[in-house]
Amino acid sequence: MKVTTESSNPTEIILNIALDAADEEPFIDRSYRRTVGNLAIPGFRKGKAPRSVVESHVGRQALLREALDYMIPETLNRVMQERELRAFIEPQVEMLEWEPVAFKAVIPLEPAVDLGDFRQLRLEKEPREITEAQVDLVIERLRRESAPWEPVSRPAQFGDLLTLNVRGEMDGEEIINDSAVDFIPQPGNVLPFPGFAQHLEGLLEGVPKDFVVVIPEDYPRPEFAGKEIFFAATALAIKEKNLPEADDEFAKGVEEGFESIEALRTEMAARLGAEATAQADYAFQERTLATVLDQSTVDLSDLVIGREVQGIVEERERMLRNQRLDLETYLTYVGKTPEEFQEELRPEAIDRLRRTLVMRQLAKEESIAVTAEEVQAEVAEILENTAEENLEAMRRALYSDETLVSIQNAILTRKTMARLVAIVQGLADAETESDTETAAAVDSDQESESEPADLETESDTAAAAELESATAAPETASPAAAVGPESDPETASPAAAAVDFDPNETETAAEAAAAIPETQGNDEGAKPDVD
Repeated sequence: MKVTTESSNPTEIILNIALDAADEEPFIDRSYRRTVGNLAIPGFRKGKAPRSVVESHVGRQALLREALDYMIPETLNRVMQERELRAFIEPQVEMLEWEPVAFKAVIPLEPAVDLGDFRQLRLEKEPREITEAQVDLVIERLRRESAPWEPVSRPAQFGDLLTLNVRGEMDGEEIINDSAVDFIPQPGNVLPFPGFAQHLEGLLEGVPKDFVVVIPEDYPRPEFAGKEIFFAATALAIKEKNLPEADDEFAKGVEEGFESIEALRTEMAARLGAEATAQADYAFQERTLATVLDQSTVDLSDLVIGREVQGIVEERERMLRNQRLDLETYLTYVGKTPEEFQEELRPEAIDRLRRTLVMRQLAKEESIAVTAEEVQAEVAEILENTAEENLEAMRRALYSDETLVSIQNAILTRKTMARLVAIVQGLADAETESDTETAAAVDSDQESESEPADLETESDTAAAAELESATAAPETASPAAAVGPESDPETASPAAAAVDFDPNETETAAEAAAAIPETQGNDEGAKPDVD
């Protein structure tokens, strides 16, 4: 076998591999042994015809083509092992010659990531205060939600509940014909078409009104863009909200009930504060990660970027299928070719890859890991919050290897982000000292108390047995069954397949349990793509 390097750079290596007859022989012989049992050749019992007869019967090329399925990946894996190469994602293979076999392999390498001096970064979280005006808006919404609709004998206004008969016609064809449909016109309402709601202001009960709506040229559905739609509408009823006074009596009827309006306002202010804190935390995390990304360098090969683009395309296709559209129709609507669409997705693909790889490098440099106990604690919490009728199905889904990896990745993302936030706030040193003290205390406990350690081992054994039983059961539910098309493992993003976790992951462990987990796409035994 002859192996030459066509090119080599920090992101990928291109190898040309040419086999000789001796290299091909074991694979063709394996192909013969797999083929002979399926052939009925006159004069020979099934499966007993010698190789020379089989070759003359089906042709050497047929045996060779079948042998390629394992000849190429096994040969490539052997070459990579000999050269101590590890692919970041599946290599791309191109056939050069068939006789003897020669092929070219593009091997994407682990991207080099330089985080810069991220430990010296310092950022401050922006405080968010809750104002009385914000609480007033919540109280107003609660008043509207609790208020009954009551008939009025005046012209229609924005915010009224109208019961309508409405008919719409475009180019002589009827496109809308609804009877007794409820509709609340608002200034910013764009349904069923932009401008429709505005024509309902001043409508009188029982008095028909005809009007024309001109659809904007940039309307997202081309078949309507720039067209005129003729409407005929009649209000069968006009109702308004009769808002209650914001007093103690009103507060007693809200949710579980509050003693006074002040108690209600206090509770609403606390909820707004908690929400504002969560939003501020998320915004600070995003700003922190963006700052690290700005000073980081990540070397990516075009092949890795292309695979990520394809992953995003497949995500878009799933979303369109949920809306009963296909990608070809969508591209026709927006006037783009598949190549233009993929080129537009390239910046998003690069951003996703950079975020993922930077977070992964952060976890590595900060020695962040997830223990089996942390995963089991998350699993226990998910099960505790699962309805009884769904408990067994959820248990089977959770105790699959793939879902446990997904939960582990979600925890790792959370811990890494928490560590990064602590660093930029100047709290990392104190956190490290605390972690060291905790670890020392744990070590001391384990040295002095051997019996609890034995009990934990028994528990782990029982959990492993339960996991083995759950994953072996033929009726075991797949996490995909609970989450729909996003869980299709065949359409997993290449970035997710190549890395340990996703930095965009802000989901809970329960959501992670329902999501299709990443699969390691850089295994040495993985079958490469062949062009």
